[in-house]
Amino acid sequence: MSVPQYEIKDISLAPYGHEKIEWAYRNMPVLRQIEKELIEEQPFAGMKISVSVHVEAKTACLARALSRGGAEVALTGCNPLSTQDDVAAALAEMGIHVYTIHGDNDEDYIKHLKMALDFGPDIVIDDGGDFCMLLHSDMKHLVPNILGGCEETTTGVHRLEILKKEGKLSYPVIAVNDARCKHLFDNRFGTGQSVWTAIMATTNLIVAGKTVVVAGFGMCGKGVAMRAKGLGAKVVVTEIDPVKACEAMMEGYTVMTMDEAAPIGDIFVTVTGCKDVIVERHFLQMKDGAICCNAGHFDCEVNIKELEKISVSHKELRKNTIGYELPNGNTVCILAEGRLVNLASGDGHPVEIMDMSFALQAQSARYIVSQKTKLAIDVYQTPEVIDNRVAEILLETKGVNIDILTPEQERYINSWDF
Repeated sequence: MSVPQYEIKDISLAPYGHEKIEWAYRNMPVLRQIEKELIEEQPFAGMKISVSVHVEAKTACLARALSRGGAEVALTGCNPLSTQDDVAAALAEMGIHVYTIHGDNDEDYIKHLKMALDFGPDIVIDDGGDFCMLLHSDMKHLVPNILGGCEETTTGVHRLEILKKEGKLSYPVIAVNDARCKHLFDNRFGTGQSVWTAIMATTNLIVAGKTVVVAGFGMCGKGVAMRAKGLGAKVVVTEIDPVKACEAMMEGYTVMTMDEAAPIGDIFVTVTGCKDVIVERHFLQMKDGAICCNAGHFDCEVNIKELEKISVSHKELRKNTIGYELPNGNTVCILAEGRLVNLASGDGHPVEIMDMSFALQAQSARYIVSQKTKLAIDVYQTPEVIDNRVAEILLETKGVNIDILTPEQERYINSWDF
């Protein structure tokens, strides 16, 4: 079907969007290098790429790099509250197809996802699996034209693995999230810093001396806990995985259940990828003024519907902060409507972190094109050569040298006969 060039809030917002994009671009040396290669090679010439990622300045740099590599690019959001309308406007001026508006309701959010897919992509880049969901349900007719996809985040990879296990996966996908240069840095250092930047900017409250409850000790949870500890908080970790719980315990964190943590926490951050992590019985135990927020992908980890049901009133206490008064007189505060706090209440991960992640995305898309129809339907790890290339470029830009194995060392580590 025919779709418009863009559907955004206001094209006149573009000037400030351009400024944001250029600031990000100048601080993304790895993606800049990959972009130079794409411009020279034109691997995406004559191809269409649909992207569903948080629409802000770093993502704009990825979309522009793909475009300069020959692709026609359609971009939509993967979270209604993370879209920056000025960046969307700037991208529209650049000739990128953009379909997203900050604060989209559920209906418009799905509509914009579908518009970006109606574009007819050869490659899809997903963050959380919303494209994947549509391509395996309402928009199956587009699948025959898709060479492959790339998935940015843990939640999306989890969805893909379920589809694969059930024999329903319809196209090959590279799990970019699982690349070392993604999850070791983006998930841990990116989430760790950006979550606390957003919480502190939104609340203007101190972290030191408070009890912070981190639900989930995956790579993102590790980063959130690490930064909370560095800011002087007493950190409690809740987990369902006994090994991760042991890891948290041996890193010096207190480990307990959410039921045990609810009465003592001052700030709660969910980072699990699951639903109903904080529910009615937990809210009723919380201190007056307790703050809850989510750093997992979807807004179901903190069950706000149950909080609304039991509250006697609620009001905005501060931008992106809603206070719910409970029958016991205590108020529980929810940041960013329970959506990704670091993006809905902030600018997301630091630029240099997304430089690595989006360099991986651009190279993975190029890899899919290079393989054409050779890739069987499966979930693939990012090729090691791509992962290493990102790290090598980053080290070069920092002027850092590392050792290289001698031929004798190569022989030693690759032989069973010492």
